[in-house]
Amino acid sequence: MSNVFGNVMQPNVRVLETAYISPQIKRIRFKGNVSNWNVQIGYACVIRVSETEFRNYTIAEYNPKNGIFDMIFHIHGNGIGSRYIDSLKPDDELFISPPRGKKIYAPNVKHQLFFGDETSLGVALSLLPLYKKNRHPFQFYFELEEMNKHVPELLGLENCTVFPKDNAFRNDKWINGLPLFQADEWNTASFALVGNVKSVQTFRKVLKDKTRGNVHSQGYWLEGKKGL
Repeated sequence: MSNVFGNVMQPNVRVLETAYISPQIKRIRFKGNVSNWNVQIGYACVIRVSETEFRNYTIAEYNPKNGIFDMIFHIHGNGIGSRYIDSLKPDDELFISPPRGKKIYAPNVKHQLFFGDETSLGVALSLLPLYKKNRHPFQFYFELEEMNKHVPELLGLENCTVFPKDNAFRNDKWINGLPLFQADEWNTASFALVGNVKSVQTFRKVLKDKTRGNVHSQGYWLEGKKGL
């Protein structure tokens, strides 16, 4: 891992505060020397969750002047990443890498639609102020577990449609019936799809077939695969 992160693997940030938005969704505020980070929408940071393992997470809000940033975590199952994040408390110190990845926001496109799940809430939160500042007509689509269906509202997200996590977004015929395909203005929108690999792939295929929009996608997790 030293080739990726250099030789500095010591803790570089401290936990300021934590809050549970639901039993599965935890918001953590960190502070550290992060003024030189290149923070872009959709970029991911690597968090060291054990002596040998790392997981990718995205920044929800970022204040470089004060060295403060927030992340929204999905705590589920008994994986090592979930156990570690669930255990974090104020004053804990840990290693988080500078963010890197690919951009998913196209500021020059008027209409913007974002699709994701619990793992994508932080990205959505980082996009909201840009959508509003640049006066985009925008829509958030989420597929969420029942216990998390009110989380977008509690986080302050707007223009959200929440769908049950029942594999509907893996059914191309069902996706074809979504209202967005009946409105001409969404035909050339920018679509950001992040979260479950199978849902993202199916939704992407339908969008490519039925619209002339720009589709940006990033799979965050896949059933049975660790550390995606």
